[in-house]
Amino acid sequence: MSIKKIFIANRGEIAIRVINSCRLKGIKSVTIYTEAEKDYPHAYLSDEAYCLGEGPLSETYLNQDLLFELVKKSGADAIHPGYGFLSENSTFRNRADKEGVIFIGPSADAMELMGSKKESKVAMEKAGIPLIPGYHGDDQSSDLLFEKAKEVGFPCLIKASAGGGGKGMRIVEKESDFEEALRAAKSEAMKAFSDDKVLIEKYIVNPRHIEVQVMSDRHGNHLHFFERECSIQRRYQKIVEETPSVALDDKLRKEICETAVKISKAINYEGAGTVEFILGEDKKFFFLEMNTRLQVEHPITEMVTGHDLVDLQIRVANGEKVTLKQEDIKQTGHSIECRIYAEDPDNDFLPTVGTVENVGSSTLSGVRLDCGFAVGNKVTVNFDPMLAKLVVHAPNREQATSKMLLALDDFRFAGLTTNRDYLKRVLANKNFIEGKTLTSFVEVNKEQLQPRELTDRQKALAVIGCLVSKSASTSTASNVTTTSWDHLVGFRN
Repeated sequence: MSIKKIFIANRGEIAIRVINSCRLKGIKSVTIYTEAEKDYPHAYLSDEAYCLGEGPLSETYLNQDLLFELVKKSGADAIHPGYGFLSENSTFRNRADKEGVIFIGPSADAMELMGSKKESKVAMEKAGIPLIPGYHGDDQSSDLLFEKAKEVGFPCLIKASAGGGGKGMRIVEKESDFEEALRAAKSEAMKAFSDDKVLIEKYIVNPRHIEVQVMSDRHGNHLHFFERECSIQRRYQKIVEETPSVALDDKLRKEICETAVKISKAINYEGAGTVEFILGEDKKFFFLEMNTRLQVEHPITEMVTGHDLVDLQIRVANGEKVTLKQEDIKQTGHSIECRIYAEDPDNDFLPTVGTVENVGSSTLSGVRLDCGFAVGNKVTVNFDPMLAKLVVHAPNREQATSKMLLALDDFRFAGLTTNRDYLKRVLANKNFIEGKTLTSFVEVNKEQLQPRELTDRQKALAVIGCLVSKSASTSTASNVTTTSWDHLVGFRN
């Protein structure tokens, strides 16, 4: 039976992303929204939409009883979970099976296995996958963990087994810091995941974060769609992603991508997934984890390969055989994604609120904006502060960088403070231009990424620009002064 209607158990830009693939396939889409989101695009772009009411996430987007009640009411025969929320929740996955609804994603067993840092490492060890030296055993006594830390050497990393997003994680520089760091990591892990088990790993100095997009069907076909580099992060959350990675030559790219496929085969995976690796300065790579869902940064893979990953997800869930051969999948050009957040990078990246007064637009080719907000929508602290994903594609990295700088000027998200100018400073940074995009990038380049102070002359020009802009706004020539501000981006008065 072919999928005819998909219930999208998510919101914002990823819900719209799924709607777009559904439209191209002639599949009906169903979305959900809270009372506060009734004017948001994902609430009206689908074929049907249902209000979740008001209240915390536990009563809305994470309320499985309510979601399945709406699935039944809508008559949807499949569920797409997007990313985040319930996308890697095995209970939600199993319930879909019991309700007779197709779940567009992997099996519950795969979710549980790869969702546990401990169990996944055990499985990868059996499969012969390179692992970071460390300890992932059941004995959690403080004395044993300390001995294991000394064995791998300092600096070492304490990491929550059930965790993600940097929670329950501590870097320990020396032996005397271990006990306090362990206590803090376990406490944080228990609060976040109700599980205080931790792993001990050798801390890889100056690493890169490399991930590989995989896709598998139920007919034994396992493919990769090459790598993405996601090293530039703040608070363990990615802000700039790109593909191909400048750190990989053809030989290393082939090796790391084939290792990702080997992992998919080893666990009999089905659907879209992302295998994440840590790449050291010596070009040795180690398995980090596998995300059993679509990634936020999947658009850059679509840009360089030309394949619609959501379409492939739906085909796989429908039981179809992926007819692509590995040699059919190519990387063409270079793609960069910048995550535009409602936050203030100059105030410790604290989230900001406001009303979107203007999004902007671009006439450049090879530019894609995945956005869940429209003019007039309020941005609150109720959800993740990501406003949009701005993606560009160009023949090479230099041209992609230049295009992204122009595109960031085009999409201003007026009405609230965003990280847009900060992203421009990242892209203009000497280390970024030279490809030195390590996971420590934000911290190492902290001073260079600060806004510069305006000179008196620049302040005067800014005032003149303001006055001219106000005057021009009442005429048809309102866009004449727009570019006059571009040379001031990155300055602060």
